Amino acid sequence: MTREAAMDEYHARLAPADREIADLLAAQIERGLPEAAGKVWHAHPVWFLDGNPIVGYSWLKDGMRLMFWSGQSFATPGLTASGSFQAADVLYLESDDVDTDAVAAWLAESRAIQWDYEHIRRNRGLVKRTAF
Repeated sequence: MTREAAMDEYHARLAPADREIADLLAAQIERGLPEAAGKVWHAHPVWFLDGNPIVGYSWLKDGMRLMFWSGQSFATPGLTASGSFQAADVLYLESDDVDTDAVAAWLAESRAIQWDYEHIRRNRGLVKRTAF
């Protein structure tokens, strides 16, 4: 597992309560996907498996959003569809709101269920399910 220093810089810029959520989520992600590479992508921490974005989080004015790029295909409930592809997310207002069991389940599913965002341009704007 690799993690860019820019991710720690992202956390340092957050308000203390938001940093607590981000630290908790980062720890969960790194525990659940130790083989993933984390970096700041489009100004937010995102973890990748083989170049494909899997999970990330971002601070919004309403709270911390945890997003799974293939989350609409997950069986574990609790995520809300986001955007026009297969992404789904959940919003946390404080660290006590984070259901670590659900996050662990989503992380497990994210390894097995992936839509190919890495090659979206080559696929003419379509995401295709990857085979594992």
